[in-house]
Amino acid sequence: MSRVLVTGAAGFIGSNLCEALLSRGWTVRGVDSFNDFYDPTWKRRNIATSLAHPNFELIHADLADLALAEVLDGVDGVAHLAGEPGVSTSWGPAFARYVDRNVMATQRLLEAVCEQGPRPFVYASSSSVYGAGTDALSARGEPRPSSPYGVTKLAAEALVGSYASSFGMPAVSLRYFSVYGPRQRPDMAAHRFIESLLDGRPITVFGDGSQVRDYSFVGDVVDATIRSLSADLPSGAVLDIASGNPVDVNTLIGHLRELILSEDVSIQQFGERRGDVPRTTGRIDMARDRLGWSPKTDLRSGLAQQVAWHIGLRENVPEFRQPTADAPLGSTVGSPA
Repeated sequence: MSRVLVTGAAGFIGSNLCEALLSRGWTVRGVDSFNDFYDPTWKRRNIATSLAHPNFELIHADLADLALAEVLDGVDGVAHLAGEPGVSTSWGPAFARYVDRNVMATQRLLEAVCEQGPRPFVYASSSSVYGAGTDALSARGEPRPSSPYGVTKLAAEALVGSYASSFGMPAVSLRYFSVYGPRQRPDMAAHRFIESLLDGRPITVFGDGSQVRDYSFVGDVVDATIRSLSADLPSGAVLDIASGNPVDVNTLIGHLRELILSEDVSIQQFGERRGDVPRTTGRIDMARDRLGWSPKTDLRSGLAQQVAWHIGLRENVPEFRQPTADAPLGSTVGSPA
């Protein structure tokens, strides 16, 4: 395999994926709509390094109306990371947007891939498909999404499975768990906590901080995604991509306080948001067995890399600005974009 199509190429995970593929000698065609879920300036900065690479091309367009036959021409595999993220923002009238961007766009892309001939297809799903279960939090458990966002990610997973079985397409859905690291979206937990600590502002926590999350470093998630493009997997397989070592939110904040030396910053607690769940725990045995993959970055080391990225932006990007604590906030759980 030599050329890969990456959708959502300018996003948090997508931009890291593009750079990793290029560094491994692949040719990458990226697609991104640069929508306004968060400031598109962030995405342009994310993709800048890839844009300077001779084996990268970027298509600025929406999957909803893009001529996909042309985009797929000469492509050997697809990593579909584009979508509308955010648990807490997926309720009410916004749900229609989630259906369009997470379900309809995925179906349109799958249809186009199969029309041109099946090829490896990796779909970026989310731990949000599991909902508020406990022991069932694995790819072998029964998904019961607790939010409209999770419903759309699960629906897209089902579409991937349907096309895989009906057209013989080698396809896999990867359920990403609470991804963090450099370029993390501004609405996500670690990003907001780090910025508050660096500014000396109170940290905003929804709930009491006892919620447990399986935080996964973006570099490990990218590695699993690349391996999935060429792995010998049962068509329609579903794998958890997680650290396997979940911790509560208070522990996450404790690590960040130590890294930033900001013990005196207070915490402001607000009520839990609709759709948030008490615990996410991924089981990575299937990914280990099928991909030969395991996470390499421990939480503290990964957070240190993310903190260094934040500090670097503050030092090197004069126009860098952060949303305030009152700005609209999306999901902190498992959103892949």
